[in-house]
Amino acid sequence: MQATVFSQSPDTGAVVVTDEGLSHEVTVDVVAASGLRFLRPGQRVSITEADGVITRLWIVGIGDDETIA
Repeated sequence: MQATVFSQSPDTGAVVVTDEGLSHEVTVDVVAASGLRFLRPGQRVSITEADGVITRLWIVGIGDDETIA
């Protein structure tokens, strides 16, 4: 699923808005596990969501087994 970063804080995680217009909080642990050092408002990311909770966040082309197309 695709989303846009709305806000990010090193202490609380991030908030992303999906292409469907739904807002989701992303925990600090999920942001840290992404391997991304910084997220900026407006940045496009891919997310995995289960039961309303974001479990993975990444940028296509960055990460395990990801290739830039």
